[in-house]
Formats: sequence, C-alpha cells, structure tokens
Amino acid sequence: MTLDRRIFAFRPDLAEASLQGRVEAARFTEGSPAQVRVPKIALRAKPDVFCGLDTELMLGEPVTILDVAEGWAWVKSGLDDYVGYLPQAAIIDTAPLPTHWVTVPRTFLYPEPDMKRPPIDAISMGSRITVTGEAETRGTRYLLTTEGAVIARHLAPLVATISDDYVDIASLFLETPYLWGGRTGFGLDCSGLVQLSMMMAGQQAPRDSDQQAAMPGEALERAALARGDLVFWKGHVGIMEDHDTLLHANGHTMSVARERLDDAIGRISPLYGEPTGFKRPDCK
Repeated sequence: MTLDRRIFAFRPDLAEASLQGRVEAARFTEGSPAQVRVPKIALRAKPDVFCGLDTELMLGEPVTILDVAEGWAWVKSGLDDYVGYLPQAAIIDTAPLPTHWVTVPRTFLYPEPDMKRPPIDAISMGSRITVTGEAETRGTRYLLTTEGAVIARHLAPLVATISDDYVDIASLFLETPYLWGGRTGFGLDCSGLVQLSMMMAGQQAPRDSDQQAAMPGEALERAALARGDLVFWKGHVGIMEDHDTLLHANGHTMSVARERLDDAIGRISPLYGEPTGFKRPDCK
C-alpha cells in the first residue's frame, strides 16, 4: 500500500521513526518538538517558496521537527499530522506552552494594552498564545501575552469552545477570501473552513476534502440532508446550513459564501461532476 505523503513523513534519506519496517530510508528519527512563532505560515511539499502551499499553520501550533537544512525545516503538524516544509525561522523549539486561543475570526496583537497603538500584527481564530497577565485601559480589558496585548474578549482558555454548533462558527467566516491551501481567518479553502470550524467546536477533522470524506460518519441520501451535514464533490466540500443551503469556501465567488445546494450542484456539475457523497459526521 502506498503511504500518503501528506501525513506520513518519509524520504529516501530520512523517515519518521514510526515508519521503521514500513518504508526504506537511510535513517529514522523521532524528531523534536517546536511551535509556530509567526501569525501564519505556509506548509509546502518542497523547500521552495515557489511551490504552492498545501496548508497553513498558525501561531502557537505544535509541530515535530524532522530535519533542518538550508533554512528550511521539514515538520509534521501536531494537530492533523500534515507533513511539509516551512522556513526554519517560522518555528521555535523553546517556548512556553499556550494557555489561550483566539475565538474571533481575526484580532490584533498590540505592543501594549492600548488599541490606539499601532498593532504589531494580526492573528487568526485558532491561534494559540501564552497569557502572562492582564490590564485595563480606558475601560477596555486586555490580556498580556508573550506576543503582545490582545483584547481580552477575543481570547479564551485553550480548552474552551466557541459553540457546540460548528455551523455557527463557519458562518462567522462569510465573505472571508478564498485561498487555496488556506486555513486561517485571512483566507480559507473549502476543507480549511470545515477543519477550522470543527476545531473551534471541540471536534476533530482531517485537513483535506478527500480525508474528510473518509472520516467516520453516516452516509446519507440527498433528501435526508440537514444542518451540519457535509456535501462532497471531487476535490470540494461544503457544509449544509439547513436542508437547502450550502455554506462553502469556493473559487466561484472567491470567498466563503452561502449558496442554494441545487444551484451549487447545477453550477459545479458541468465542470467537476455530480456530488460524490453526503455525510453526517460522527462529531456532529
């Protein structure tokens, strides 16, 4: 059986230790832990800035470093096992464990607890951050973190979820630009929207649409579709808001948008065929 290079780390010269006996490699490694230290970073199939992004990692997310060479790190995501290359400067191997995460689509990091100060950067929902204290300025409460000050109500303890209904969370991203490989509040692809929304509802989903089609769940007929069910095409996935309405990040509107399911099927079918399946995820 051919191993999926997206979630198994193997090259002729090096492979992750768990694959010993399953693949041939000059050596094997357990790797070493690290965290993403930048707001977002592309994870690529090759150590080349001109190689398209497979997915993205966010601030504070855990990775395992498998190899470092010529300024690039070969890593495996600690959240969804995705394997790829990112600039070595984008990760840090000694950092305090995150205590909170961002619970709004986007927010700012300020150099001090004052929203009138020019922000250092912007970070996405799902970003993980270490809170070290708190402060209040002109009636606005901030949490002080290792990265900067953040509006307090935009963060929650890492174990907290926004909603039990991941469709509610997905709808917060309406009009967010479509980005191939995107999984942040600054740009999302179809499966990135599903994964991020489920993650913030305390549920797990793999990264890509074919992986999501294979995750545990109940196969459905179209007539049985309800809120929270998933619709799959070859290379695409959307979320049902109700029996008739699809919510999806798509290249037609180049955004996260609502669309009547019938309209989406009619538009997509001439290009990519009919839906390949309908699923009610076990985590719904």
